[in-house]
Amino acid sequence: MSQESRPRRRHLMDPNAPRQAPDPEAVARLQRVQRRIMSALLVTTVLHLSVGLVIAADHVGDDRLDAQIGLCVIAGAFMTGGGVTTLLVLGRSWRSPWLIVGCLPTVVGLWWVLR
Repeated sequence: MSQESRPRRRHLMDPNAPRQAPDPEAVARLQRVQRRIMSALLVTTVLHLSVGLVIAADHVGDDRLDAQIGLCVIAGAFMTGGGVTTLLVLGRSWRSPWLIVGCLPTVVGLWWVLR
């Protein structure tokens, strides 16, 4: 069997049949889905980090009140930063009432640790 008579494999480029240009609407849909998935990953990662910091603040000794408060404040800062990043990934303005949710780990953490 000669080299010319073999059919060309589909994964190789065929100069006689170039690929079609991608549909701009399909590319836009794909990018929208990618942004949503990335924002969901951001939110879950930052939420786990913030909860972990609050739990760490609970495990610090009672004589280290400064460390407990500091860890709760850092948890809120991470949550707020994650919210800002999520809004920017979604293409929205970072100034949003949703950033108030970023204070939630601090408030809940301080209540839980200092009760």
